[in-house]
Amino acid sequence: MRHLGALLFLLGGLGALADVCEVPEVDSKLVERLGQRLLPWMNWLSLEHLNPSIYVGLRLSSLQAGAREAFYLHILKLNYQQKLLGLAVDDDSSNNQAKPSMGQLALYLMALRANCEFVGGRKGDRLVSQLKRFLEDEKRAIGSNHKGHPRTSYYQYGLGILALCVHQKRLHDSVVGKLLYAVKHDQHLQQDRLSVDTVAMAGLAFTCLEQSNLNPNQRHRITQAISTVRQKILKAQTSEGHFGNVYSTPLALQLLMNSSMPGEKLGRACLKARAALLASMQDGAFKNVLIISQLLPVLNGKSYVDLISPDCEAPRVLLQPAVETPSQTQELISVMLKVPHALQPYRHRISVPAGSSLEDVLKKAQELTGFTYETRNSLSGPFLTSVMGKEAGEREFWQLLQAPNTPLLEGIADYTPKDGQTIELRLVSW
Repeated sequence: MRHLGALLFLLGGLGALADVCEVPEVDSKLVERLGQRLLPWMNWLSLEHLNPSIYVGLRLSSLQAGAREAFYLHILKLNYQQKLLGLAVDDDSSNNQAKPSMGQLALYLMALRANCEFVGGRKGDRLVSQLKRFLEDEKRAIGSNHKGHPRTSYYQYGLGILALCVHQKRLHDSVVGKLLYAVKHDQHLQQDRLSVDTVAMAGLAFTCLEQSNLNPNQRHRITQAISTVRQKILKAQTSEGHFGNVYSTPLALQLLMNSSMPGEKLGRACLKARAALLASMQDGAFKNVLIISQLLPVLNGKSYVDLISPDCEAPRVLLQPAVETPSQTQELISVMLKVPHALQPYRHRISVPAGSSLEDVLKKAQELTGFTYETRNSLSGPFLTSVMGKEAGEREFWQLLQAPNTPLLEGIADYTPKDGQTIELRLVSW
């Protein structure tokens, strides 16, 4: 009953439904709290923590970070040009850091566009060439008969196409064709389930291509693919209202907000999703900076497609840092951590303060019980690459589960275990 008032407000507008997806405004305080979660990340300026999606999300939102925002873009430019273009740097230790991934490069190009900059000049052309080469390499990995797979993922493939599109950079029809084929033939599935965020990213790329008309020979296929993506996302809506799950819903809504269809199905689905998002926001479900960066534009009626022609003069509310309230107690909880199929099977009960992340549990296990693990940073946070000496191979990953078989929807840095839970780490193929 606690969300009844919000639901009644939403349902009151059903009489005005049309064939478009609209997400009515939500409480500005809830939006502000989401934005405040991004601010601490803007103080972490090492390359491994820089995340262009933060800048993109803020610029497409109703919020701004003032001078900190401009400084963050400056640091992004400095680091990405140094690492991706091989420019000389003064700090030798920074040369030992890994280069940004192609997904990070794509989001960096989108961050430039969010500031109303078109990539250009010798340096800009080299960045565009790098991203185009990446997509060509991925196209070859997929193969002429479509039997292969991208070395990264179709999500990053679609993101790369979108980033080049918003800069009006044309790709060969064959590169776009691989993504069109993947959507038509369900090659964006993961473990036999529809990957809503992957298909939504593909749909955003197609929408940009359609609006920009960069691949006129593929226009009919692109229009059909957008319709296919929309139908797949609508079919993936849960009884609660999410598209796939709570964390794939923001990107799905970005795609649907650029859509229209006959009847009232689309409008009703979007209002239902908005109600589910509101409930999740009130419950504090959104902690991951990438997901928040995808959600903030939705709450401002924007999507990544708006980067084709961004409004850099739109008024935005200045964010103030959240006031931290110190915890009065340090209650401990107990979490069972197990890795049954490792080279050395592991099972131990770990005690950590209430509110700790799963990553805190892993660190405590490493400190006290001989548990070992390694991680790699990504745009959505750290992910496991090795557990108890066993590395994830090609097309494998360490899945996080609440025993016995419930996959966790959040990563190790975002998931907060509850007292008495059993968490299993399982190596699976995809």
